[in-house]
Amino acid sequence: MTRFTIASFNVKNLIGPDKEYYEFQTYTPEEYAWKKDWLADQVLTMDADIVGFQEIFEEEALRDVVAEADARGIAANSANIPDASKRYHRKAIFRKLAYTPYSGAALAFAPNAADGEPGQRRPGVAILSRFGFAEAPQILQDLPDPLEIPFQPLRGLEDGDSGMFRLHRLSRPILKVRIPVGGEVITVFNCHLKSKLGEYIKPKGAEFAPEEVLTRYDPMGRAMGSLRAGLRRMAEAWVLREAIIEELDAGHPVVVMGDFNDGEHAVSSEIIAGEVPFKNYSWMLRHDAKDYSDRYTKEENARITEMVERVRLHSAEKLFVRKSLRDMVFTSAFGGIYESIDQIYLSRHFHPDYKKRIGEMEYFSVLNDHLTDGSHPEAPYNKLASDHGQIVAHMRIGEDD
Repeated sequence: MTRFTIASFNVKNLIGPDKEYYEFQTYTPEEYAWKKDWLADQVLTMDADIVGFQEIFEEEALRDVVAEADARGIAANSANIPDASKRYHRKAIFRKLAYTPYSGAALAFAPNAADGEPGQRRPGVAILSRFGFAEAPQILQDLPDPLEIPFQPLRGLEDGDSGMFRLHRLSRPILKVRIPVGGEVITVFNCHLKSKLGEYIKPKGAEFAPEEVLTRYDPMGRAMGSLRAGLRRMAEAWVLREAIIEELDAGHPVVVMGDFNDGEHAVSSEIIAGEVPFKNYSWMLRHDAKDYSDRYTKEENARITEMVERVRLHSAEKLFVRKSLRDMVFTSAFGGIYESIDQIYLSRHFHPDYKKRIGEMEYFSVLNDHLTDGSHPEAPYNKLASDHGQIVAHMRIGEDD
């Protein structure tokens, strides 16, 4: 049996000092030192075998944070772990205290294809793995073929043009890696979907979009910006779902993690996870029903349910809530709303009810004590720490020894 941990960590704009990422936004050397200090402490506390990072502008800055976490972890080991001469050197509690450095770990960084000049930077994502990678990481952002989403004409308007949405590029890359763990190879996706910030169109020749001029507040234009952002986020979720299905069809165990910018029950999250099967399809009228009693058979019910379950993902957070009777987990706080927008999803290979499971989640933890309501003007940590909680799924693969 192999135990391991997998974590998701939105670091909030990680870049070196004196480098303008968004317009007029930089870290002084002192601010960068403070941020590196805080991030290293979080990495040390998580001590996760696999970590998916979001909002990474530079690989070098991330390596800087990991190196600092290692230095602190090695020092803590020297202070906390007794050597063979000490009476309690075999006690399990001391093994649990030990930190494992990332000195031999593999790091994959996916820069943003839309990254630009100072002030116009765009963040990427990264995955750190103590188990290395089974093959070269893959990045998905610019689509080889645009995603075209046609809309069905409403009844009575069959001859009309209902329009179409076309997506050429994801707002941030999706990073896919295959990681060897405990005799298995797990496909891990790390994503950061489009945020809820409104998407506004700047007219040709203008300095900014009209909706950005808050002194001439345009409620309908702002609402349209939210609609665009939501549609883009759901389209990105569909692209991720397609990649997930490809892995599941190949028989690979799958873990999906990252900043979804939406809760578990949002449409975008449901697209990624897949449908929840209907309780009994034998109750439903067939798609080709000719009368009121023309329903799916019991055999068809079993077959449909299996087809749905085979490609469904499960929220690690909700599996933990079910297991522990805990009733609240949150990774984001803004405007008085505390919610989980950072997720770890697992294929049924890790579901406790699946007879052919290869492992399961034993525990789930969240580091959110640093979170304050980001809409408060004096909220601490808004820039130098992270505005997200970190989540860690404690997993095992294989049977008990």
